[in-house]
Amino acid sequence: MSHFPPRKELNINQFDYSPKQQGYSFPAEWAKHEATWLSWPHKEASWPGKIESIYKPYCEFIKAVAEGEKVRINVKDEAMKASAVAELEKAEADLSQIEFYFNETNDAWCRDHGPAFILNGSQKAIVDWGYNAWGGKYPPFDLDDVVPTKIAKHFNLPLFLPDIVMEGGSVEFNGAGTVLTTTACLLNENRNPHLTKEQIEKYLQEYYGVEQILWLGDGIVGDDTDGHIDDITRFVNEDTVLTVIESNPLDENHLLLEENYEMLKGMKLKDGRPLKIVKLPMPSPVIHEDTRLPASYANFYIANAAVIVPIFNDVNDQIALDIIQGCFPDRKVVGINSVDIIWGLGSFHCLSQQEPAV
Repeated sequence: MSHFPPRKELNINQFDYSPKQQGYSFPAEWAKHEATWLSWPHKEASWPGKIESIYKPYCEFIKAVAEGEKVRINVKDEAMKASAVAELEKAEADLSQIEFYFNETNDAWCRDHGPAFILNGSQKAIVDWGYNAWGGKYPPFDLDDVVPTKIAKHFNLPLFLPDIVMEGGSVEFNGAGTVLTTTACLLNENRNPHLTKEQIEKYLQEYYGVEQILWLGDGIVGDDTDGHIDDITRFVNEDTVLTVIESNPLDENHLLLEENYEMLKGMKLKDGRPLKIVKLPMPSPVIHEDTRLPASYANFYIANAAVIVPIFNDVNDQIALDIIQGCFPDRKVVGINSVDIIWGLGSFHCLSQQEPAV
C-alpha cells in the first residue's frame, strides 16, 4: 500500500514563499564555488569486495578539487575522520583545504542526499528535498535524508523543505533558467506517484528558481537511479550541452542515446535559441561480476580549478578528455581512473555536491 497521499491539485498558496518567489535560484555548476561537499565512503555493500580500492582514486579526486576550493566532508566520528585523513595524506592532498563535519550518513552519494544550495544575491539557502535511495532500493536511508537540514542548521542558513523526493543527479542546470531532466527518473512511480508531470515541473520551478524544464527519456543501461541526467547530458555553458552517444549499433545503449540526441536537436531555450550539442563517446562496456556498470564520461565534475572526468582504461578515454577540454578552455581537465569506483554504480559527479560562492 502506498504511503503517498492520493493525487491532488496543488494549493498554489503553498508556493507563496517558495525560493523562487523570494528571488533564489540554483547556480550552474561552473559558477564559482566556495566548497565541494562529499560524504566519506564507508558502506561496503555499495562496493562489495572493492571498497578499499576506491580510496586512491577518490582521494585523487579530492586533491584535484582542493586545488581551487574548500572540500567539506561528512564523516560519522573521529575514527572515520582519522581514516580519511590517512588516505588523503597518501594522496598528498592539501589538508589545509579540507574540512570535516560530523554528519553521519548511510552512503556516499552526496549529489543526491547532500544540500542543494541556492542563492539570492549574497544570501545563501539550502533546499532539503526528500530522499528515498532511488525509490527505496537501498534502505536504510534515514541518515542521508536529513544531511541537508543538519548542514543548514550548522551554518545558520535559511532552509526550504519541499515534501517530495528529488535527487541532485536527476537535474542539470544552465544557470539561466533552464533545467534538463529525464522522464525515466522523475516520472517513475517509485519517487512521487501522487504528482503529475506538471506538478513536478512546478516544484522544480519554485524550489530551484528555474523557468523552463526540458525532458529527455531514458538513462543508460546499468544506472540504478532510473535514468539520472548526469550520466547522459550535461550543460557546459548557457546554451551548449555535451551528450553521450553510443556508436556501436549493437550496443544496448545505442538506440536510447540516439533517441535522446534526437530530442535534444528539437529543443529550444526559453528565448527561442536551439541548443548547441557536442557529442561525447561512451567507453566500451565496463562489466564486473556479469554486471554492466553505468560507465559514462558525462559523470564529470566541474570544480573551480579543474573538470574531473572518470576514465576507464578505454580507447575513448583520451578522445573524451579532449572533447571536454574543448568545452572548458579556462579549466584543466583531469582524468581519474574510475574502474573501481563505478562498481558502486556512480562516479565523481554522483559523489559530490557544489556549494556556490557568494
